[in-house]
Amino acid sequence: MAKEVDEIKAAMIEKATKSPKPQLYIKDFYKCDPDTKPRQIKNIANELVREGKLAFWSSGSTTMYGIPSRIQDEEGEEE
Repeated sequence: MAKEVDEIKAAMIEKATKSPKPQLYIKDFYKCDPDTKPRQIKNIANELVREGKLAFWSSGSTTMYGIPSRIQDEEGEEE
């Protein structure tokens, strides 16, 4: 059975926080709850972006997600 939305949000934030990479593909979040359909995971990720808990990051060809502070820190190191 699929987890509740709040549980999935918490798992996604935890995954984004603990990941060795600051940006993650949407497919990386599918593992947070294998019983939840990919479209619903994407909707939850977009909701987290609207809440300011995740942010979009674009490589120019691919859109990824990450914790806003981690993305900014990583971009600052590259410059």
